[in-house]
Amino acid sequence: MSTSVPGPRTPTLRFLFSHPAHFVALGFGSGLAPRAPGTFGTLAAWALYYPLRPFFNDWGFLLFLAWGFILGAFAIEVTGRRLGEIDHGSIVWDEFIAIWLVLFFTPASWAWQVGAFLLFRLFDITKPPPIRQADARFKNGLGVMFDDVLAAAYSLIVLAIAVRILAA
Repeated sequence: MSTSVPGPRTPTLRFLFSHPAHFVALGFGSGLAPRAPGTFGTLAAWALYYPLRPFFNDWGFLLFLAWGFILGAFAIEVTGRRLGEIDHGSIVWDEFIAIWLVLFFTPASWAWQVGAFLLFRLFDITKPPPIRQADARFKNGLGVMFDDVLAAAYSLIVLAIAVRILAA
């Protein structure tokens, strides 16, 4: 007699609202997108950045991001365990915090914002070293958050180089 371990669950609206951690980890529902939930989560975060940002001065926003990172690690841990996969595709809070960090340091023009979004998605999807190694090594809520912050850092480095080159 063989015992099989069930695969990851597919979250539903009922699951989303069953625990506050699920609501956060699934990006207020944006992670329920049937295709490319990470991209949908990043788009939702981008859309929320502009109404959210005026409530904070610069230091306050960075503190908010740090708090969101810690809260996110907990929410992702709870939700990932319940879904049966710690880095389930529907978990997108890590994209929220990472793209908000990128947008914070990105020039406010539409072209720079689109470039920031595309760069972040590129690095988040392709996971160049050491992002891939961090993703493989740290299988908990903190690790899920951390690899997206690394993708944000890569994006910010490329954007800083682009700003420098284009300003010359």
